This record gives sequence, C-alpha cells and structure tokens, in this order.
Amino acid sequence: MKEAAPRVLAVASGGGHWVQLMRLRPAFEGCEVVFLTTEAGYAADVAPARLIVVPDANRWNKVAVARMFLAVLWAVVRVRPDVVVTTGAAPGYAAIRFAKLLGARTMWIDSIANSEELSMSGRMAGKHAHEWLTQWEHLGVSGEARTRRGDQERAPRFEGAVL
Repeated sequence: MKEAAPRVLAVASGGGHWVQLMRLRPAFEGCEVVFLTTEAGYAADVAPARLIVVPDANRWNKVAVARMFLAVLWAVVRVRPDVVVTTGAAPGYAAIRFAKLLGARTMWIDSIANSEELSMSGRMAGKHAHEWLTQWEHLGVSGEARTRRGDQERAPRFEGAVL
C-alpha cells in the first residue's frame, strides 16, 4: 500500500513574505500542498494547487485581526495539514498556533527583511513552532545552544537564506 503524501499548508502574507514562500516550492515536491495567503491574485502563482485567501490584518485593527484569525482557523480545520510552513506574517502565526493544536508539525522562517532583529510575528511564533529559522546568521544560534538556553530564551536556528 502506497503511503499518502504529507499534506502541507504553506502560508504567507503578500509581498516579500509570498516571494520567499514561492522560493521554497521545490521543498514541497511530493507533498499535497495547499497555499494560504491574503492576496487572491496569487492563484496563478500556485496553480493547479489550491489557494485559500484570508483577510489581511495588522495589529492596529483588532477587528480585522479577529476576522483573519477565524478565517485561518477555519482553513486549518478544513485542510488538516500534517505540516505548516510559513514565512510570515500574521496569518502564518495564526496557522502555527491552530495547526499545532491539531497535531501538525510547524515551521516558521523569519523574513530576510528582518536583518537587524527578528520580526514581531517571528518572536511570537517562534515560541510555538517546532522549527524556527532565521535567514541571518547573526540572529540565529546553533542547535546545541538552543537546547541549553531552554524555552525562556529560545532563539531561531540559521540554516541559510531563502533569497
């Protein structure tokens, strides 16, 4: 009997987050991938894969954040991913939180744009993601150091840049 392909929910906000997620597409080969974003216009980028669009939101509009969180929750429940991979921002954070509750493995890849410090979403999501990566060597720590530091001072790992 052939084993089912892992179901991946690949999540990114628009703009640079989306560009970085698209650069990761070769890593999803052999998987059943569903993409989630805030921009309906990205459907052509992932066809024939499925694209779920959720409302865009930022921390200054609490109503929009609540709508976005509910839409992401609904998407995670419908997709039932085995793995969530996200390059940020807010929809990726929400997806990690909800998918982990359902038993999915999760990975946050902080944006290359955050060269001086980790993104706010990344700092929030990193505490909950199974894997937390940065694209800047000086912002990451080795796996051994991560283990010694414990969850209180958890930091992302550097494995290279997507761009």
